[in-house]
Amino acid sequence: IKIVLHWIFGVKVGVIMASLVVLEYADVMSTDKDLSAEILKAYGNGSVGALGIRGVPNWKEMREKTLPLVHKLVKMPTNMLEELEDSQSMYNAGWSLGKEKMGDVPDFGKGSFYFNPLEDDPSPELRDEYPWALPANRWPEESAIPGFKNNSCELGQVMRNIAIALARHIDKVILAHVPGYTPNLLSDAMSNSLKAKGRLLYYYPVDPNKAANDKKTDNWIAWHNDSGFLTCLAGDIFMKDSTGEIIDNPEPDNAGLYICDREGVEQKIFIPNDCMGIQLGECTQLISGGLLVATPHCVRGCKKTADVARISFPCFVDTNVTFPMSMPEGCSRDDVFRHTVA
Repeated sequence: IKIVLHWIFGVKVGVIMASLVVLEYADVMSTDKDLSAEILKAYGNGSVGALGIRGVPNWKEMREKTLPLVHKLVKMPTNMLEELEDSQSMYNAGWSLGKEKMGDVPDFGKGSFYFNPLEDDPSPELRDEYPWALPANRWPEESAIPGFKNNSCELGQVMRNIAIALARHIDKVILAHVPGYTPNLLSDAMSNSLKAKGRLLYYYPVDPNKAANDKKTDNWIAWHNDSGFLTCLAGDIFMKDSTGEIIDNPEPDNAGLYICDREGVEQKIFIPNDCMGIQLGECTQLISGGLLVATPHCVRGCKKTADVARISFPCFVDTNVTFPMSMPEGCSRDDVFRHTVA
């Protein structure tokens, strides 16, 4: 952990920068490599609940040709964006803006485009029963944003496949530490699932005049835990909202992703551009009997700089909706939540 010092209202304060566990892609894809110590350091008690993976083939190229296209999406005419909405899926497919809430207030601070990177029409026989989990994709016309569908799906599929490979190592760690755990439970369930949700996110600029009097620190995404199994992250890019010009984060000591560690300390997480990130969700916490723990996280926006937007791409990789969720035999509710950050 390192502390970056900066000034707020004439007082020097520190932003705690978390030390991210970084694995090599070749090691993650290997079935022989022992990554137990690294996984426990990243996801176990005392961790920040996230890790990075370096060396993914063509990673930088894939993310750099995908993420900037989100700016073109959000600048489409309103009527074209509305045609991409899917109310039947509870806005879990296609375009969504103002459908989520920050507390009791509709959230217009970010727009989302949801899609399944594996199948355009996954498990239609289950859709009536699980409309939010297995919706059909809704894409803009290829002529409107050339490459948007193909690039997004390619990146999402790579992220999903790496998540399954990491799940094999996670299975080994849980099996070694938790009596009653079923071998290969998570990796097998993920491998046999079409449930993966990509979320291309566009964070609209924060008005510096309003931000100056806003005491909230989680103004781009409020503090929350991911509810699923594994959340893959393609890092982020910052750009000028008015032009789409990609820029460096103008407020690196403030804006970006934060995670609350086991001691309740807020730490800023930086995922290098050549790394893919993976956060742990609450479902994995449950099936691990509390050995591995999901951490609260939020995203803070630029508070001093106008016209700055942020784009990110989480891909939520899960099991089938019919997967039987349960603690390992012999575990208790207290075991599952013993290291949870309240």
